[in-house]
Amino acid sequence: MRPTACIAAILFAGGCLLSGPACSRSEGHQETLHADHHDEEETKAVWLEDHEIEEFGIEVAEAGPGTLLVELQLPGEVHLDPDSLVHMTPRVPGVVREVYKGLGDVVKAGDLLALLDSRELAEAKAAVLAAGERLTLAKSNLEREKYLYEREVSSEQDYLEARQAEAETRINLQSAEQRLAALGLSEDEITGLQDPHERDLTRYEMRAPIAGTVIEKHITLGETLGDDSVAFVICDLSRVWVLLTVYQKDLASVRSGQRASIVASHDLAEAVGTIDFVHPILDEGTRTTTARIVLPNDEGRWLPGLFVTARVLVARVEAAVVVPRTAILTIENQPVVFVLTDDGFVPRPVRPGQSDAQSVELLGGLRPGERYAAAGGFALKAELNKASFAGGGHAH
Repeated sequence: MRPTACIAAILFAGGCLLSGPACSRSEGHQETLHADHHDEEETKAVWLEDHEIEEFGIEVAEAGPGTLLVELQLPGEVHLDPDSLVHMTPRVPGVVREVYKGLGDVVKAGDLLALLDSRELAEAKAAVLAAGERLTLAKSNLEREKYLYEREVSSEQDYLEARQAEAETRINLQSAEQRLAALGLSEDEITGLQDPHERDLTRYEMRAPIAGTVIEKHITLGETLGDDSVAFVICDLSRVWVLLTVYQKDLASVRSGQRASIVASHDLAEAVGTIDFVHPILDEGTRTTTARIVLPNDEGRWLPGLFVTARVLVARVEAAVVVPRTAILTIENQPVVFVLTDDGFVPRPVRPGQSDAQSVELLGGLRPGERYAAAGGFALKAELNKASFAGGGHAH
């Protein structure tokens, strides 16, 4: 590379960019460069030594084809997963005796949340105990009648009546036990009623049906709860729903199975999910519909109520020349790319086409195989400005 740098005149097509007076090089001649492979015009190149290119963070790449990921940005909000949400109500009314869990506590399925005293539960348990006693008596009577009937001491009618009575009391016991099961008692708890040392007829236990976090608590010690009172709300926050707003103009571009990158306005890492449902009905007021993404949330970063933006991948476009966004700068309202020539980095006007979050298609101005500054172009632009206004720098 040439060690000496000086300033030459800059002329872009149509006179969009001009520079100060030209100066002669140390070799004793003035050099004119062509800024574009279509137009013959005077231009200015920025000459840098290898160590300066590295120092300025300039990355040189070769122009070539690429794939653009065309994305659609949609606003959205994080919601609780309603399939993992439980509103805990006691199945019988009662007075709160103990409360074991509070707001924000993490619980496992089966954990004891609260203990109630319930008169209705006591009556249901008593009905089971009474039915059990009647069944024991009916069985004993049936055995006695069977013994007498077989020895022709008792009539067949007496034996059949005893068998019918035993069957009826057995059915009544099963019915009473099923009522207790419907109130939330386990089979072991129902069986345990027969142990006189374990009997606490008014005791009603509220246990967590799922693993999750207590996100609401509406129960206090000594309070009377009805069977419609919501005492706890438990939710499994290990996954959440992201509901995206899809506008009418974008309906044709959004469908199930599309990948989406989700970002929030805060310092949260980006998440990637897949649209699994697009609501088939348009809201009459807003003329929008909703697309859903089920997002893993094991670390609890995605809080329900958080506003997010989703970039939905809607198409893949193959282009002949694709450059990173960092390669395109603006000089005198003209998009340019710094092309590496034998004389240094030359700002060449380009014509951008489609783009995605990282890359831009170029429809003109840069040919496949040409080398250009993919990053660090601001340093080159600064050198041009320095040469134009101060008569120095690395431009020639």
